[in-house]
Amino acid sequence: MASEYIKWQVKDEKPKEEAPPLQGSAKVKNWLYYHKVHLLAGAAAAWIVWEIAAGTLGIGKTFPDYQIAYVGTYPLPAQTQTALEEAFAACGADLNGDGQVIASLHQYIKNTEGGEAARENASYNTATEAALMADMEDCESYFFLLEDPAGFERDYQILAHPDGTLPAEGEKDGLYAIAWEDAPVLAAMDLGTYEEQAAGQTLKGSGNDLVRPLFLARRGFWTDKTVKHKEGCDALWEVLTKGS
Repeated sequence: MASEYIKWQVKDEKPKEEAPPLQGSAKVKNWLYYHKVHLLAGAAAAWIVWEIAAGTLGIGKTFPDYQIAYVGTYPLPAQTQTALEEAFAACGADLNGDGQVIASLHQYIKNTEGGEAARENASYNTATEAALMADMEDCESYFFLLEDPAGFERDYQILAHPDGTLPAEGEKDGLYAIAWEDAPVLAAMDLGTYEEQAAGQTLKGSGNDLVRPLFLARRGFWTDKTVKHKEGCDALWEVLTKGS
C-alpha cells in the first residue's frame, strides 16, 4: 500500500532533466569561479619565489663596473656624487658586458660631532662601520676616496700602495693614496655645482672644491679573493692617476 501511495503522489511529476554540460567560455568562467582562491594563492606563492630568485640571482638589477667607497666626516651632495660616478665611468670600460659603463659611489660617513648628539652619532657610526666592514669583507669597492688615508690605513690595513704593491708587515708610514690635485686626470674632471638644503638654508658650491682636499686610494688584496673585474679596475686606476 505504501508504494502505491507514493506512486500516486508523484504520478504527475516529470523527471528532472540534467543541465546540459557547459561549453566554451561558460565552462572557463565556472571553473574560475570555484578555483579563484587557489589561483590567488598560487599567484602569491609564485611572486614570492620570483622575488627571492631575483634577489639572489640579481635578475633585473644593474650591476656597476666600478665601485668607489667615500669615507669622510661629511656627506657629498647628491649632485657631486652623481658627477663623480659619471666622471669615473667616462674614463672606464664596460667590464661586465651589459652594454653600459657604470661607476657606483657609496658614502660611509663617520660623524665626529660631540655634545648632545654624541650618543646618536655613536649609533650612526656603528651602523656606518658595519656597512663599511661588509663592503671590505665582500670585496665590493676597489677605489677609496678618503679624507685621511694614513688614518684609514691604520684602522683597517686594507690599502695597497699607489703602484699596486702591498705594504710590508708592520709598515706604518707608507704612501697609501694620491692627492686628488696631484693627479692631472682627476683634477681636470668637471664635477659641476651642487645645491642642497641644510638647517633651513640653501647651500651652493662647486663639486671640484669639495673633492680637492681628498685622496684616491686603491684596495690591496692578500688572498685570491678580489673585487670583480680586478684587471679592469687596475686599468682604470692607471688612467685616473696617469701623470701623478
